[in-house]
Amino acid sequence: MYRHQRIAVVVPAYNEETQIARVIDTMPDFVDLVVIVNDRSRDRTAEVVRAHARFASGGVHLIDHAVNQGVGGAIASGYKHARDHDFDVAVVMAGDGQMDPDDLPAILDPVIDDQADYTKGNRLVTGEAFRKIPKIRFFGNSVLSLFTKIASGYWHVADSQTGYTAINRRALQSIDWDAMYKRYGQPNDLLVRLNVANMRVVDVPIEPVYNVGEKSGIKIRKVIFTIGSLLVRLFFWRLKEKYVIRNFHPLVFFYAFGFFGLLMSVAFFVRLVVLWVSQGSVPEITFIAWLFTFSIGFNSLFFAMWFDYEANKHLNPPLTHRDVRRPALPRE
Repeated sequence: MYRHQRIAVVVPAYNEETQIARVIDTMPDFVDLVVIVNDRSRDRTAEVVRAHARFASGGVHLIDHAVNQGVGGAIASGYKHARDHDFDVAVVMAGDGQMDPDDLPAILDPVIDDQADYTKGNRLVTGEAFRKIPKIRFFGNSVLSLFTKIASGYWHVADSQTGYTAINRRALQSIDWDAMYKRYGQPNDLLVRLNVANMRVVDVPIEPVYNVGEKSGIKIRKVIFTIGSLLVRLFFWRLKEKYVIRNFHPLVFFYAFGFFGLLMSVAFFVRLVVLWVSQGSVPEITFIAWLFTFSIGFNSLFFAMWFDYEANKHLNPPLTHRDVRRPALPRE
């Protein structure tokens, strides 16, 4: 236990036979159960787990997927196990050893202190991030983090793609894990669902860990477009669920005016270009119509995002405890 709370660590694993034993070996003693979800690995991941001493002692539970479900599906299986067995906090750590166990107390403390329902590591705020994280992944993560702010309503949350997280029992019981996105967009999908459920989320600064033998299966260009389209769908789903169905908010009108205004401005801009090319001049009414619709659209979107920011500010409480790296505590 950690501070009298039962802790489960969920470890999604796919082809991690070279890394998974290290993950188990370095797990702090205060972790009550390590739930390893073998997502239909094609290597000896499951055999390595079963051969480990901590598995024999009951400190490790192995879930074998009959069909590969993706990292999101593996995390969902682990979350459901933690929820159904009444753990107080469920943590997610990767099966490739990229998450430093020394950061675990800092991830747990805001949840246990009831500052947050969900905490997530943030690798982008440290001075080492740009140097340690591969440049294309740093850029892709930054872009997705920006759009995740807009889609999720958590405007102070960054590093959206990090998987080092902790979630309390209340949030575990509030989310439909079977409906969660099952691939690499899982962290983005979960943030949107947490926002709709009015759960508090805070970032915890952590150190990025790379070059420990991990092998990334992420194709950056494909992931950015896949998650980008997912974020668009999640954005409109959140507006419908949170501001129309559950509790109406006039910001939906500003978003509607904004999108309509920008769409009309695009149409007027195309007309402006066509007339300029074909006639050598642009009618004043066309230019004024383009300028007017663009101004209305831009300002409406700006105000809509501002209202959204204000409506969700209480779900992004400031982190008052910033002792990031602490020695592992003994089991209580």
